[in-house]
Amino acid sequence: MSFTEKLRAKAEPIFEANYRHPFIRGIADGSLKPEQLIHYVKQDFEYLNAYVRVYGLAISKCANREDMAMFQEKIGFVLNSETHPHHNFCQQAGVRYEQLQGYPLAPAAHHYIRHMLTVAHEGTLGEIFCVLLPCPWIYWEIGVRLTEEIRPTEDHPYYDWISFYASERIGDNTRHLCRKIDEWAEHAQEAERSRMEEAFMLSAQMEYMFWDMAYHVQDWPIPLGAAAAVK
Repeated sequence: MSFTEKLRAKAEPIFEANYRHPFIRGIADGSLKPEQLIHYVKQDFEYLNAYVRVYGLAISKCANREDMAMFQEKIGFVLNSETHPHHNFCQQAGVRYEQLQGYPLAPAAHHYIRHMLTVAHEGTLGEIFCVLLPCPWIYWEIGVRLTEEIRPTEDHPYYDWISFYASERIGDNTRHLCRKIDEWAEHAQEAERSRMEEAFMLSAQMEYMFWDMAYHVQDWPIPLGAAAAVK
């Protein structure tokens, strides 16, 4: 069993919980509320900005141009292609995508982004691969499983979202990251492999927290605007 196969087996309860989350069930049956979609897009826009920054930090740790080119390609994909699912949510919520950009981070998104950036700054390239992997892997599995479960047609409100994440492009990205991690793990010391596993498991947990944040329209206990007003 490869290193990433072991990671996936250990994370099975987390992956399953992600798929069973009410936000995903709301995608499946089309019952999500506009405010839930809007909150998700606001936070995911900022999350993907951070994801690009992690790619940039990874480039600074690459030892060859092949890996540099790989991360450059992935940056382009996030900036130019991963906006399509956001547009699907915006369309269903009745808002323009441009209206949902530049908002403060909610607690779960803040925690997730800081986790990724800490690993990117302090960790090895192998640890960076692992902190990034749960996002595409969980979304890909959700897309594939929703396709198999509900067999959405083009009149389904989230057909574009489901089709995007069920695509081979997302699958190829996931498999490629798995290969890079397995190659790295073969030569890593046990202490580094433990950090790689921790980075992966925490990111998987935080994917669940991200759905929860959107579903409950999570904000800080004392809204940031109110805190500023007190000052």
